[in-house]
Amino acid sequence: MPSRRTLLAATAGVTAGLAVGASAYALGSDDKKLRSLISRMTLEEKVGQLFVMRVYGHSATDPDQVDIDANVEEIGVRTAAELVAKYRVGGIIYFTWTHNTRDPRQVAELSNGIQRASLAQPRGLPVLIATDQEHGAVCRIGKPATLFPGAMAIGAGGSAADARTLGRISGAELRAMGVRQDYSPDADVNVNPANPIIGVRSFGADPDAVGALVAAEVAGYQAAGVAATAKHFPGHGDTAVDSHTGFPVITHSRELWEKLDAVPFRAAVKAGIDSIMTAHLQFPALDDSGDPATLSHPVLTGILRGELGYDGVVVTDSLGMEGVRTKYGDDRVPVLALKAGVDQLLNPPTLDVAWNAVLKAVQGGELTESRLDESILRILRLKSRLGLLDRPYVNTKDVGRVVGTARHLAAADRIAERTTTLLVNEGGLLPLSHATHGRLLVVGADPASPSGTTGPPTGVLATALTELGFTAKALSTGTAPSAATVDQAVAAARDADAVVVGTYNVTAGGEQQRLVERLVATGRPVVAVAVRNPYDVAQLPTVKAVLASYSWTDVELRAAARVIAGRVAPRGRLPVPVQRADDPAQVLYPIGHGLTY
Repeated sequence: MPSRRTLLAATAGVTAGLAVGASAYALGSDDKKLRSLISRMTLEEKVGQLFVMRVYGHSATDPDQVDIDANVEEIGVRTAAELVAKYRVGGIIYFTWTHNTRDPRQVAELSNGIQRASLAQPRGLPVLIATDQEHGAVCRIGKPATLFPGAMAIGAGGSAADARTLGRISGAELRAMGVRQDYSPDADVNVNPANPIIGVRSFGADPDAVGALVAAEVAGYQAAGVAATAKHFPGHGDTAVDSHTGFPVITHSRELWEKLDAVPFRAAVKAGIDSIMTAHLQFPALDDSGDPATLSHPVLTGILRGELGYDGVVVTDSLGMEGVRTKYGDDRVPVLALKAGVDQLLNPPTLDVAWNAVLKAVQGGELTESRLDESILRILRLKSRLGLLDRPYVNTKDVGRVVGTARHLAAADRIAERTTTLLVNEGGLLPLSHATHGRLLVVGADPASPSGTTGPPTGVLATALTELGFTAKALSTGTAPSAATVDQAVAAARDADAVVVGTYNVTAGGEQQRLVERLVATGRPVVAVAVRNPYDVAQLPTVKAVLASYSWTDVELRAAARVIAGRVAPRGRLPVPVQRADDPAQVLYPIGHGLTY
């Protein structure tokens, strides 16, 4: 890769209008010099710097035709290069569904292409490239990158050292691919078992334990040179509505918020968190206006900035989500977010509408240019701290030496082994021996695999158990098996010595529960693996052995297989309580419950 200075010298117009030339990008965090950079920016460039936008395609300049068509339809540009040229966006977010993340080397080349296009503009600045690499259920860059257990699994492991290792390794791999901001960790305290959007993305229900793991993961990411992002402020852990599709309301009192939701965010601020993401939800005890927290001056400026003393970057959750769009139009949302105290405007549904709304708000006097300058200074401080102003490019030759190495993959496997939780083991059914239970049937739910994992879960479990000496057959029965599918599984169980069934959000009287009961009735030993929420165990009273893996990624399923086979002892402990199915007011298994052998 050519040097930064060579690229600047070779690209016409890169430093047009900047008397200080290429050295302007090597200024460090000196606010005086960063303010000098801001003073040279046009108003349009300032507006662009506030936006973090999606773009389709695996290449900055030569995406596939289907991605060109999607870009033209949604953004009015053909490529990522045209996006940064037209709107001068300060950030870009990568998704799997926008086809940004085919493989690690391609991701690195895309990142370099985006930087090259941005730096080619007059007064061009490097782009802060971000993604949601939470691990577990939410990941944007998959195999061969290293995939770790998700947050609730890490919570079950209870190790701050493991959380820090996750952040350090994941951060190193993201940085090698040119991704310098990760929208992780989730700092929500999941106290609602029915939470449809957070759940296993949270470290657990104990605010102090969550705070300790948040701080550790932040330390790991930021030591690797990647900005961590605690989300979703002021707390999304007690919602029964998905803010992607609705407008949740948190009914906690101010006192409960202080004791519960605020704790991990305070820990993140104390740990020096680089960015914090807002939540699209109402929190009447903090702001009774009916506005979502993303648009709330009392929440973001009064509490986050004032009371928590946070002066880093505040980024919105996606502005395309319904939770932020229910009360105001798409032209008002970005303006109100900036007035509330936001710095980065993430992924508006229509960039042209949002970008022009901010521009007109400044031209019309609703927003001052100095207000934009405050946010741009925070953004530039972050870019400087991450080294982007010095070295915006990555060396694509380093990708294979960093991403998905044997050492990193082994670390993920060892961490996963410390998270698998044995909830029930009547009569010492587990571990299974291939001498007495050599023939296994693996059935159950096969939800779509998290990005970049092998899947389906039944297949991954069966393969792992076969490699451990069993003869395992996979039969996918789905999340809602029909009567015919249940009959098929029961018939197959008669030819097996034991059955392993993967469950996914079991409901009382539902099809999965009926499948498990029919399998138990065969007399064959049944082992249940809750592949998402550990709350499934409350709906499985007749099963003699129940494990929780907290996600259905390969690394967690392989660890569960090793526990079933007795290659490792289960060490996980519940990070959330499990209530009784017949009386939710009573706790069936408390936080900290977990068996071993």
